[in-house]
Amino acid sequence: MAKTKTKRDDKLYSKLRDSGVRKRVAAKAAKALPAKGRRKPSRAQGIADELNKAADSIRDKAGGGSRKRSEAAKKAARTRKANAAKRRSSARKGAKTRAKS
Repeated sequence: MAKTKTKRDDKLYSKLRDSGVRKRVAAKAAKALPAKGRRKPSRAQGIADELNKAADSIRDKAGGGSRKRSEAAKKAARTRKANAAKRRSSARKGAKTRAKS
């Protein structure tokens, strides 16, 4: 079976090049997008994930702080809030039980 040749998305390519992405990376990303109705864009999503990782590492090196750290702090705050709510509800139940006696 002959392989189908994928065409490069020229609009995406030029947009990436204008934003400072190297030619090879831009070409790879533009070629990864499938034609409409062909197949899932999993290759394109993989490339996008790689670019996001690269951008995150640049942000980390620039001293802007890691997004992972920020997300972890938000999760910790949610957990503390949920645990406090559990303690409050169980304390209310206990107080109600003691009041009945």
